This record gives sequence, structure tokens and C-alpha cells, in this order.
Amino acid sequence: QVHFVESGGGLVQAGGSLRLSCAASGRALAAYPVGWFRQVPGKERELVASISQSGAYTSYADSVKGRSTISRDNAKNMVYLQMNSLKLEDTAVYYCNTLILPSDYWGQGTQVTVSS
Repeated sequence: QVHFVESGGGLVQAGGSLRLSCAASGRALAAYPVGWFRQVPGKERELVASISQSGAYTSYADSVKGRSTISRDNAKNMVYLQMNSLKLEDTAVYYCNTLILPSDYWGQGTQVTVSS
């Protein structure tokens, strides 16, 4: 089984920053592109950022482009999402998963709540 554990979320004021972490067990993340997703009540899970196996290539949803940076440390089997200039609209539960052969089992996610 593949397990993901997301952490680093919390309550932050608009304009603040958070660094989300994704730890995986049961799968070597180095072999896969990885994405960060977020979900809010009543909406589908949304891919917000992705990173290639080596970390050389990244992509971002328009909603977070310019404010977020995805990175990875394959030696630690970790993927990160640095979020800056947070907006109220960033409030969501954030998840990670591989983009090829994604696990059927999502982690618990980490809650990001942005206040005014």
C-alpha cells in the first residue's frame, strides 16, 4: 500500500505564507511526477501544482501561479509546496499524490485556512 501524509497547514492571515509537506511510504516518489491538490466543500479536487521526477519541470494552476513553488527532495521521499501571499480563496484541504499510477488511497490532507 502507498500512504501519503500531508502536513504544514494551519490558520494564517491573508498575505501570509505556509510550507506544506508531503511524505510518502510504500512508493519511491523519485520515480513519479507528483502533484499537490486541493479541495473545498462542493467542488471537485483541483490540481494546483505538479513537479517532474527530477524536479526540473513544474507547473501551476492559474489560481496559484506566481505565489506558489513546488519542490521535492527525493532523498527524503518528500514533496513540498511553498505558498506565499495567501488569499482567502486558498482555503482548502490540500493533498498530494503521484500523477502516474496515483494511489487509490488519499492521505488525510492538511487544512489551510486563510483569514482576513
